[in-house]
Amino acid sequence: MLNTIYVTSEGAWLRKDGANLVVEVEGSEVGRVPLHMLEGVVGFGRPGCSPALMAACAQAGIALSLLEPNGRFLARVEGARSGNVLLRRIQHRVADDEARHGPIVRGVVAGKAANQRQVLLRALRDHGAAMEPATRLALEEVERRIGHAARRTLTVSDVVGLRGIEGEIAALYFGVFDSLIRRPDPALRFGGRSRRPPLDRVNALLSFLYAMLGHDCRAALEAHGLDPQVGFLHADRPGRAGLALDLMEELRPVLADRLALSLLNRGQLGADDFILEEAGGVRLTDEARRSVLVAWQERKRDELRHPFLGEAMPLGLVAYIQAQLLARHLRGELDGYPPFIWR
Repeated sequence: MLNTIYVTSEGAWLRKDGANLVVEVEGSEVGRVPLHMLEGVVGFGRPGCSPALMAACAQAGIALSLLEPNGRFLARVEGARSGNVLLRRIQHRVADDEARHGPIVRGVVAGKAANQRQVLLRALRDHGAAMEPATRLALEEVERRIGHAARRTLTVSDVVGLRGIEGEIAALYFGVFDSLIRRPDPALRFGGRSRRPPLDRVNALLSFLYAMLGHDCRAALEAHGLDPQVGFLHADRPGRAGLALDLMEELRPVLADRLALSLLNRGQLGADDFILEEAGGVRLTDEARRSVLVAWQERKRDELRHPFLGEAMPLGLVAYIQAQLLARHLRGELDGYPPFIWR
């Protein structure tokens, strides 16, 4: 796997020196890495970037994304569109034909449901004996209902119906997500999904991790010549990377949700690692953000066996494999799109 550089220091300046990316803070060099080793650069807190570096990243196909401190996307620098124009034209035609993209949406929704269900099953397996009986019964009931909803996708043919099932599954899952947080601290309670801005500490952490996952998914799609803006589950909307959001749905529970729960339940993050803003939003402190990024990179190095390919690989490569499988399906090399099912 190539590397992604995360720049979290306020006032950082990124520049090109020969074939290297250099990061400076207050005029002092704090980091240097060869450009050929990079896959992406993500800057938080609006760091500055030299035109020469932006041009070099665009030419080399290095994704350069700028985000707000809480992870909200601001801008992205990219060069000439890469990939096969014929593949993108197929993708656009499939997006306009519900009969063709409906099965893809079904796979994405079923994969998301299976992976969210697996998060609940692992919590019950590992900690169910220590839970309050009512909490355990509630998790078991939601796990059962998510499994039932996933099976219903097999009988629903229209995309609107599949989107409805996806929303139902998300409501069930996040309705019991607070029960997965074993810390008794009332400041770390989850009152339901909120964003733009996140209104509690858990949502702030989830939004930050989802922003990281979105960057990786978009880069994976572009690496395989797909248009990240034109999705199937997510309808077209100006400024929204619909296909990247589609790809994220299968991976959120595995990469982001599980990591968020681990960081909270192991005490690696606490209430003091978040800033409560006057406007009501919540964001991570600079130090906590760096800790989360280290944990994020370590999580992506965890190995698993891909359920479709049957090969061992780092978790961070799964987005690229799924993008490749989707491209192969659109080209007619695979009969269907195999979603990622975590086991």
